[in-house]
Amino acid sequence: MERQPVLEVRDLTTTFYSQGQSFHAISGVSFAINQGETLGVVGESGCGKSVTSLSIMGLIKPPGKVSGGHILFKGTDLLTLGKKELREIRGNRIAMIFQEPMTSLNPVYTIGNQIGEVLKIHTRLKKRERVARTVELLQMVGIPRAEEIVHDYPHQLSGGMRQRVMIAMAMACAPELLIADEPTTALDVTIQAQILELMKDLQRKNKMAMMLITHDLGVVSEVCDQVIVMYAGMIVEKGPVRQILDNPQHPYTKGLLASLPKNAKASRRLSYIPGQVPPPTQWGRGCRFADRCSWATEQCRQELPPLFSAGPASQAACWLLKEGGGTA
Repeated sequence: MERQPVLEVRDLTTTFYSQGQSFHAISGVSFAINQGETLGVVGESGCGKSVTSLSIMGLIKPPGKVSGGHILFKGTDLLTLGKKELREIRGNRIAMIFQEPMTSLNPVYTIGNQIGEVLKIHTRLKKRERVARTVELLQMVGIPRAEEIVHDYPHQLSGGMRQRVMIAMAMACAPELLIADEPTTALDVTIQAQILELMKDLQRKNKMAMMLITHDLGVVSEVCDQVIVMYAGMIVEKGPVRQILDNPQHPYTKGLLASLPKNAKASRRLSYIPGQVPPPTQWGRGCRFADRCSWATEQCRQELPPLFSAGPASQAACWLLKEGGGTA
């Protein structure tokens, strides 16, 4: 019997409204994450990665809203739940680590108060038990002097320490799904490696599903099982991480991989993708990558490609794959 995914997103569309106009920040996004599996979400800034995660968490506020699709968590569509029901799941069974810990932690409350608040909302622990559990969580994420740190404020901790606090807060209720939005962005390389190793270790111990949003393909290679590549609010390629990284089929994925410094020879200039991601108000009716793609044809500019089979378990949205022959 096939196991049910922890999270299944089907045709998700999130729309924003401004000055009498509307545009889809993400449109038709579909993917699934199984227990114990890590899904990487990659793409340039403005591709819709964070909007996707906020849509799943029910954190899209006006002038935006989730306008279509389904978000199934263990078979329950989160979009059909009321605010109270959603609050019982969010922060408890689904947790999120936000991109910048300094702005995500409240500067006027101690570390102990902020982690304790999560425990107060989602558990029946008494105050003394919550303090003990908070110290235990800080120790679990490798913070020294945890008994003292609980009384500190965020500004008294380094960036790496604050990120560990965010992880401790997210893991407070042993979630079944963890969404991590650029969890190592502002950290130096050594601390990045420690944080990623910590997250992998916690995932193994708790057998949780994880959605990792990042622009770093090296991180994807190290941590993820599956990967989706997003561009201009859509998924342009998805599949097993090794298959996508070793044999990319969409021109955008090829461009991302070609621009990595390790793929450049000493005698050559670094490769890059010309142009930038167009804003939603400038998305045409064809492939949204067409203006930056050297393989683009007239069909690409006029028709939006669906996801075609691009390998044993991967798909890519490119008209060059229509006949099943793969891209150049």
